[in-house]
Amino acid sequence: MTQLRISTALEEQDVDAIHRFLAEESTWARGIPLEMVRESMRHSLNFGGFLAGRQVAYARVISDYATFAYLVDVFVLPEHRGKGFAALLMREVMEHPRLQGLRRFMLATSTAHGLYERFGFTPTAQPQSFMERWVPDVYTARA
Repeated sequence: MTQLRISTALEEQDVDAIHRFLAEESTWARGIPLEMVRESMRHSLNFGGFLAGRQVAYARVISDYATFAYLVDVFVLPEHRGKGFAALLMREVMEHPRLQGLRRFMLATSTAHGLYERFGFTPTAQPQSFMERWVPDVYTARA
């Protein structure tokens, strides 16, 4: 298998490539403005997956680094899927020193339940306790 290099350094992340995927190909952030991606990355722990210097995978964690984390924006570019890169990226996320000992680590997914289950994620134990404020058109409403 080709070696995927993973970096959490913000300055190494290819913001344009990440924005392009999120805004044009993702199902969860379509239309997100570039500046919003930049701002979200500045306030997160970013995991970039690189092959020969090119970013091909990404994940972002929002956390207080003490009690809670939320995993978002996980993707592998379509032409690099099926090579185990998502699992390698997830292993790096789950083993990161700043993300140890958290009481709750959450994510939302519509397609990758099997991947996340391998890393200990399960359906919410008390779904009746969770609420959300959902604004599905927030990216296009700002335009």
